[in-house]
Amino acid sequence: MKKLYFLFWGVIFGIVLIKSEVASWFRIYEMFQFDSFHMYGVIGSAVIFGILLTQIIKRMQIKSIDNKDLVFEDKDFLPKKYLLGGTIFGLGWALTGACPGPMFALLGAGYYAIIIPIIFAILGTLAYGLLKDKLPH
Repeated sequence: MKKLYFLFWGVIFGIVLIKSEVASWFRIYEMFQFDSFHMYGVIGSAVIFGILLTQIIKRMQIKSIDNKDLVFEDKDFLPKKYLLGGTIFGLGWALTGACPGPMFALLGAGYYAIIIPIIFAILGTLAYGLLKDKLPH
């Protein structure tokens, strides 16, 4: 039953992504050309909402859907790693015109060319899983 719950909200989220044009290649292109505030507004709003929601979860000690405590662990800030990872992520985003989040929403909306980035995203995830122990963390 929980899987259906998450599937339902995933479909709703995908529809919102498509209808708000957040998954639009044109909107992403505009963002990288600094021609429009649309994507910066959406991303900025999501960051602010995420910060507020995280603080609410911490202060009200909200539990997960499985009634387990939600644990937030502090991470070390390593600028080199974040710069390298962000650069790779940004290049992939700019080259494909798709962030990993809406790739499946784009497929569901009938943009079948997104199958190629999905395949390579899966292969990249598989490669990371195989090489994870050998990489510096």
